[in-house]
Amino acid sequence: MFLDISTSDWAIGILAALLVGLGKGGLPGTGNLSVILMAMIFPSKESVGILLPILICADVVAVSVYHRHTQWKHLLRLLPWTLVGVIAGAFIFTSIDDQFMTRAIGAILLLMVAITPLKKYFQQHNDGETPKKLSIGTHAFIGSTGVLGGIATMVANAAGPVIGIYLMISGLPKFAFIGTSAWFFFIINLFKVPIQVGIGNITFESLKTSLCFGVFAIIAAFIAPKIVHKIPQKFYSILIWIFIIAAGVKMLLS
Repeated sequence: MFLDISTSDWAIGILAALLVGLGKGGLPGTGNLSVILMAMIFPSKESVGILLPILICADVVAVSVYHRHTQWKHLLRLLPWTLVGVIAGAFIFTSIDDQFMTRAIGAILLLMVAITPLKKYFQQHNDGETPKKLSIGTHAFIGSTGVLGGIATMVANAAGPVIGIYLMISGLPKFAFIGTSAWFFFIINLFKVPIQVGIGNITFESLKTSLCFGVFAIIAAFIAPKIVHKIPQKFYSILIWIFIIAAGVKMLLS
């Protein structure tokens, strides 16, 4: 796999890795776009295994920068349910073929797009740096959110909006939100590695490819805080979501 990648594939993969790093640095929507770009140049199942180590590279940077802001109470409340979802997602992952996997990724991405307005709603109803804490309801909400996020992240590496809603409703300030998210996804992504290795979706060859891309994710994660405020956020976000919706529909109908 490592030697079979064309120049154009490398270009798309590098772009996907850069978007991973920028997403960890604060640009919304880039994580889902990275999922699509990887699925464009690799078979759908393989793309999930290749993208995972790239995500971990960027997670390491995010954890190192924001670790002191982590709210472990909220993380530990959701984490067990998400691990259950990851295990359930592993069974789903191994029981479907690549064509169905492509459709599943498309469906999950469209679901994440549909959920994102809820996240923005809670952001808009926050009061500055100290958002008003909203009721998160019953344990059923926490459990269902965790399981859904776990399945989405195992099948498509695309659980950001689901987990983001939980953290928003929990009333975390901005940096606590970032720090808690950083540790949460770092732990979950590490948990997924032996599963992906066990089912043969991460191999030595795929790991070499991932780590080459991962260098670009690390660079982007470090520079993201310096460039995020210079990008016209509204215009950028519109383009990102249009691309995700179009690609998601294409994958769903493939």
